[in-house]
Amino acid sequence: MSNILIIKHGSLGDIAQASGAIQDINIAHKNSQIFLLTTKPYVDLFKKNPHINEVILDKRLSKFNLIYLYLLMRKLKKYRFEKVYDLQNSSRTNFYKNILFPKSNSNKWSSSETTLPENTNKEEFDKKPVLDRFKYQLQSSGIETVHTMKPDFTWACTNIEDIYTKYNLEKYILLFPFCSEHLSVKKWPHYNELIRMIKEKYKESYKLIIAPGPLEINDSKTIDAECILDNGKALNISQLASLIQNSSFVIANDTGPAHMAAHLNAKGLTLFGSHTTATKVSIERENFKSIQVSDLKNLSANKVLEKFNLKLFYIFL
Repeated sequence: MSNILIIKHGSLGDIAQASGAIQDINIAHKNSQIFLLTTKPYVDLFKKNPHINEVILDKRLSKFNLIYLYLLMRKLKKYRFEKVYDLQNSSRTNFYKNILFPKSNSNKWSSSETTLPENTNKEEFDKKPVLDRFKYQLQSSGIETVHTMKPDFTWACTNIEDIYTKYNLEKYILLFPFCSEHLSVKKWPHYNELIRMIKEKYKESYKLIIAPGPLEINDSKTIDAECILDNGKALNISQLASLIQNSSFVIANDTGPAHMAAHLNAKGLTLFGSHTTATKVSIERENFKSIQVSDLKNLSANKVLEKFNLKLFYIFL
């Protein structure tokens, strides 16, 4: 039995997006052992993935930490991987390739560089939608991409009946008003106004909730919605996935939870400013749509409410 390695370090949204590609790789190598190299935040999560046999931790220490690098490379070499699928496609993973298989082509190491279309440079290729890039990369390795374009993140879900009971959650709208501090351009500033409008229109029909990350708990006090925690701590990724999957609707900034929602088949909206486009990040699905504007500060709560009203009742424009 041969061994196959997939590399996917993160981030959270990228993990959700890669679910379909991982499934297609598994199907194509059904008689092989599938290993996945990832970072600490996602090790336990990927252990739940039914298309992966074993997860390997990459601490991603400095490339100048020669002892760590030697130990990691030695560990990877001992598996004698028949093929590597680099779904991270970063400078770091290309560095790994140059150590492990320095002269290999796409037959041994599948990445966006080794499968790059003729007369196209990587910079231009990286402008294409992320799922289109996965599709081209895998098809170049002879893999049928049945699931790549339709990632299914439901494998990440877990039972959270205790949380539903504690917070009396039945019909609820889940909001994600936060983002990383260094990505403030992604943050829509009018969530409280939208919350007020939804409460006025729908009364007690829906509970409005937020589920902050570990670094967002203090900021959650500024949002006029119920904060969902697990014994005072942020929900883990699997708990969050279940909370998203069972929501009536999700409204989110362009962050990891928005991509989770898209690939959990949740109904919802994500809000984009000028930082990127919904097309490039492959976030729009049948039930999950986007609003794109040049400046999120100028996107009114009325406009979001209008889209919310339409999509809540399955009217997609």
